[in-house]
Amino acid sequence: MKLEIKDAPGQLVAALKPISEVGGNIIAVIHQRDDKQRGKMLSVQIVLELPDHRMKDLTRLLREQGVNIQRIGHERLLYQKAVMMIGHLIHTDLGDTVDRIDRTGFAEVTELNISMPAITEVSSARLLIKSVNKEDMEQAMDILRRVAKEKDFLLVEPLEEVE
Repeated sequence: MKLEIKDAPGQLVAALKPISEVGGNIIAVIHQRDDKQRGKMLSVQIVLELPDHRMKDLTRLLREQGVNIQRIGHERLLYQKAVMMIGHLIHTDLGDTVDRIDRTGFAEVTELNISMPAITEVSSARLLIKSVNKEDMEQAMDILRRVAKEKDFLLVEPLEEVE
């Protein structure tokens, strides 16, 4: 799992406690504190074993604790769509564009291929976005459409779509 928690005392324990409450076994916890981000949000990766039928209970308990679930395993994201973005992608913070999809908790950018011909010319990028289902994909695409309008780049969709 990849979680986002508040960077405050006790928040990591609050995020880990529900795992044991639903019968999960924590194998590893990975997080890195960035002094520049202190007091904001912290990304935490957790490797765990959990019976499949308990996952719904775990996600409910985590959300009740105020924990943002960014990713749960790789099997969870079953729907995918490839799109193309064209514009000054680097100058408009490509990382921010990707983060807006990734932090939804129901979709993420899993591949990014970029072409940058020259610093003054437009770039192009192919993104592969995966989501839990078609409805979540449409929400992710709505976010990407708003970002494209805000940052003034062309969004070509879909290049390919797989259920």
